[in-house]
Amino acid sequence: MGIGITHLGSGSRGNATIVSSGNCNVLVDCGFSLKQTEKRLSIAGFEAESIDSIVITHHHKDHSGSALRAAKKWGSNLYCNMGTAKKMGWDLEEECKMFGNLERVQFSSELSMLPVPVPHDDADNVALIASDGSGDRAAIVTDLGEAPQDLIKHLSGCKHISIEANYDHQRLVSGPYPDSLKRRITGRGGHLSNRQAGDILLEVLHEDLESIVLCHLSEKNNAPHLAESEVLMAIGDEFTGNISISKQLGPEFSYWTGQSEPTNIAVA
Repeated sequence: MGIGITHLGSGSRGNATIVSSGNCNVLVDCGFSLKQTEKRLSIAGFEAESIDSIVITHHHKDHSGSALRAAKKWGSNLYCNMGTAKKMGWDLEEECKMFGNLERVQFSSELSMLPVPVPHDDADNVALIASDGSGDRAAIVTDLGEAPQDLIKHLSGCKHISIEANYDHQRLVSGPYPDSLKRRITGRGGHLSNRQAGDILLEVLHEDLESIVLCHLSEKNNAPHLAESEVLMAIGDEFTGNISISKQLGPEFSYWTGQSEPTNIAVA
C-alpha cells in the first residue's frame, strides 16, 4: 500500500504536508493562507475537497494559520491536542477533534498517525508517525530543540523521515539575531540544528530507511547545501537512500514508501 509524503512548503512563513495512503489524504499543518494552500494542493495534483482530515501539530501561526477555515470549507475533520485547541480558541465540540499524546489517531483502514510530544516554545507540539497498517511508517518531525527518547524509539522503524534542520550553528552565532533569540533557538524548546538533525538520523538509521527530507530551514541562518552536507557527514555511507530539501516555496516532489527516489512535481 505505502505512504506518500508531499511537502507543500516548509519554513517560518508557512508549513503544510500531505500524507496519503490508499484513498485517504491527511494534511499535516495548514500554515499558509487558504488561497495559497489550495494553489499548492492543485500544483501537487490534489483537490482541496480530497483532504479527509487536517492535523495541527501546534498552535504557532506558521503551522495553524488557516486550518479552521480550510476544514470548514473543505468539509475536513480538524484534529489537534487540548493545548493547541485552547491556544487557538477552537471549540472541541463543534470545530475540532482532540487527540492525546501517544494515542493513535485512525483516519481510515489505510492510514493512522501516532502523535509524539516534543519540546518547543510555549507549545504542546507533537511529531507524527504515520502508518499504513501494513508495516510501512513515515515520520514528520519539526519545531523541537531536542529529540526525547519516545521519539527516537518511534523513528527507529520508519521508512521515511522528514525532519527539521533549522539552522547552521556558525551562521546563527555570527548572525544579527539578539543573544536572547539565539539562546531560545538553540535551547531545549527551540529548533534542531543541522548537526542535531544528523545525530538523530544516525541514531535511528537502519537498512530499511529509504528517504529523508530536511525541512523547516531558516532563511537567514541556514542554506540547503549546508544542511545536506552536515547531515550526510553525520550519517555517512551507512545511509544508501535518497535525501532532499523541502523549501519554503513548494511543492517540488513526493516520496512514497517502497521507493527511494522522489517523484518530481512539474509546475505548469
